[in-house]
Amino acid sequence: MTKNAKITLGVVAAVVIAVAAFVLIPRGGSPQVSGGAPTTSEVPRVPMDVLVRPDSHKISSAADGKATMVEFLDFECEACAAAFPAVEQLRKEYAGKLTYVVRYFPIDSHPNSHNAARAAEAAAQQGKFEQMYLKLFENQESWGHTTESRAGVFEGYAAELGLDVAKFKAAVVDPATAARIAKDQADGATAGVEGTPSFYINGAKITPRSVQDLRAAIDTALAGR
Repeated sequence: MTKNAKITLGVVAAVVIAVAAFVLIPRGGSPQVSGGAPTTSEVPRVPMDVLVRPDSHKISSAADGKATMVEFLDFECEACAAAFPAVEQLRKEYAGKLTYVVRYFPIDSHPNSHNAARAAEAAAQQGKFEQMYLKLFENQESWGHTTESRAGVFEGYAAELGLDVAKFKAAVVDPATAARIAKDQADGATAGVEGTPSFYINGAKITPRSVQDLRAAIDTALAGR
């Protein structure tokens, strides 16, 4: 098993627990974690200009800029898919209060991770990044974890989203698209990303043991602490 595979499998269990905690712990409830999670003020921070570039994909925005959550993810990562419903719920809960930024971090041990990232970036070039982000995670079980290329499946998603498929296919193979994804990976490495998903709130890396840990960190950021 590769190092990246071990990392991803290790994170799967943690995120599955997080998703379960999201279901079991109501908004405002007490986090059921051992040892206590560090607050964002206790964690060394990564410069925000490393975590959020001018061309980074913001799919939720807050006008006041008090709280920004950045996720480095791999669309074929089981742990990222497990976290996806909880992240979407947090986006709804904090609508207008939380800026959520997606950064690419495809892992080589996932056969179609790079293809999926290219598909998302090609969709972004036609103004449909969020729609492709949702499509990829909502359908991960049907396309993920096979050595067979799923490029054709992603072209089908592009058609379903109303994209110009010819332009989409050209963007997927454009070296500039791969370079854009590589820039996100380089920033992730600088930020200390070792596996996916990796979350940062206002520059502080958060390793949640429950979704309530993410809520607590967001609330702390919103309170200016």
